[in-house]
Amino acid sequence: MSGWGTDKRFDAFTFDFQKTEHGWFQAHIYRFDENTSTFIVETTDEVFKAHGLDKMDQDASIAFCEKLFAETLDGHKLMTNARHLRGSAWLNFGRLICEKWSHFNGKSHVVLMGDSAHTAHFAIGSGTKLAIDDAIELTRQFDIAGHDKANIPAVLAAYEDVRRVDVARIQNAARNAMEWFEVVGTRYADTLEPEQFMYSMLTRSQRISHENLRLRDKDWLEGFERWFAERAGVNPSSNGSVPPPMFTPFKIRGLTLHNRIMVSPMAMYSATDGLPNDFHLVHLGARAMGGAALIFPEMTCVSADARITPGCLGLWNDEQETAWKRVVDFVHQQTSAKIGIQLGHAGRKGSTKVAWEGIDQPVAEGGWPLISASALPYLQNSDTPRAMTRDDMDRVKADFVQATQRARNLGFDMLELHAAHGYLLSSFLSPLTNHREDEYGGDHAGRARFPLEIFHAIRQVWPEDKPISVRLSTNDWFEGGNTPEDAAIFAQMFKKAGADMIDCSSGQVVKEEQPVYGRLFQTPFSDKIRNEIQIPTIAVGAISEADHANSIIAAGRADLCAVARPHLADPSFVMHEAAKIGYADQPWPKQYYSAKAQYVNNLARAAKP
Repeated sequence: MSGWGTDKRFDAFTFDFQKTEHGWFQAHIYRFDENTSTFIVETTDEVFKAHGLDKMDQDASIAFCEKLFAETLDGHKLMTNARHLRGSAWLNFGRLICEKWSHFNGKSHVVLMGDSAHTAHFAIGSGTKLAIDDAIELTRQFDIAGHDKANIPAVLAAYEDVRRVDVARIQNAARNAMEWFEVVGTRYADTLEPEQFMYSMLTRSQRISHENLRLRDKDWLEGFERWFAERAGVNPSSNGSVPPPMFTPFKIRGLTLHNRIMVSPMAMYSATDGLPNDFHLVHLGARAMGGAALIFPEMTCVSADARITPGCLGLWNDEQETAWKRVVDFVHQQTSAKIGIQLGHAGRKGSTKVAWEGIDQPVAEGGWPLISASALPYLQNSDTPRAMTRDDMDRVKADFVQATQRARNLGFDMLELHAAHGYLLSSFLSPLTNHREDEYGGDHAGRARFPLEIFHAIRQVWPEDKPISVRLSTNDWFEGGNTPEDAAIFAQMFKKAGADMIDCSSGQVVKEEQPVYGRLFQTPFSDKIRNEIQIPTIAVGAISEADHANSIIAAGRADLCAVARPHLADPSFVMHEAAKIGYADQPWPKQYYSAKAQYVNNLARAAKP
């Protein structure tokens, strides 16, 4: 980045993106004082060097930028701060957070505020605000405790405790915004249409959400919603209503979903010998009636020894196939939802107790032998799996094919291959769990070889007009494991093999993982794969309200949102969220329609002051 000034006055924060033969540059421009504006130019290191800017002095850099942004500058020149800039005017932005914000030097207390204590990338423009908020909080703490010298250490400690929370929040948002600009050329500028590019930029920090945009500029957002709906095949003029992004249809192969919300596969541990029972019928049926467009039961195991626990679902025999038919038929005959099936094999994480009896703990009796990419136990007290042989691979592949054929016969609408969370196929993909020295280990191609063999085999027997997604752990959250960059490589491989979507989860590969949780914490992984690999994605993780889903879908960070725990708490999550944001066209089951008006009216009464 380089920081200049110009005597052209810009009345609003302005972004200018310029594409060159080597890549993209962007300018961040905002008013500095009555007569000048700040003009910051950014690009990637690769583009910077390709243009020879690393060899240019300050005058040559200015000339280059004036030519590049000539239309925006409109004849005005770029200026430097001669007191501070010598030689090259380019630098990398440094993120600063001090361990301590105050110090007693024996005579007086020194207190840090603003950029001396913490920095936030200029992409969200909060540096000055943070400094002012620091000063306000310091003053407030003195007002609370009094100005006696004896109180100063306690005041400074309280000041730091309070401000660190807000600073961390702002720095996280600034990091999101900074990363957006760092990848804008490879991820957004050439892939998103201008309308969606604008939306993505406005929500880059994840601090500004869909409904927040409505408060800021209602007319603009409604125009964008109309544009998005039309792109999704909706003709808003037919009924006068424009659906929010999460309520637009989505089509993939021959499958059309009436909205973008999916009930995520969630382990219920309530089967016996793999058989779905009344619990599964009621559990899945209730959620299918609750408004979600796509329902996924928990991971369904392809053999008895593929189960995580004795309570896991299966699809390896005729009795199970018959029991599944009741569930699939109910969803198709009584609801507008579609139903998918996620096929998987637990690998080294199998033969454990159901969650409420001791999650990941091996069963005391009635267990089964484990297989995995390598002979590595999941926990120190877990059973050690056998490293798979070629015969093992052939048997497991046959199990997946047979389960896929049964799912095809049952009429499931979509299939997902579970290659995440440290289960069998995931154990091949991750270098943390794959220590093989044969052709099924080593580099990305070797580690993906067996999972791709499974994928090719099931794609051949799954109906051509029905989609297959692949769930990946897009970040192992542990040093030496797969990163989002590795996940993108695997996503490209599965795309080439014929995968229709990537379900972007993360973690659960090793128990020592160190995930960084937070609001929509896994959505950036979906964003990366969707827009860099150009394949539809499913976002998962901490998506708990309509505002989250609308922001994700509208920005092009995913095509579907898989909602898990909120659906456990509320089977009618989608219908209720529609009512909360005032979307009246979300249908309710005809048997429940009389409750809709009352629910909406109760929300309206509760909202009144």
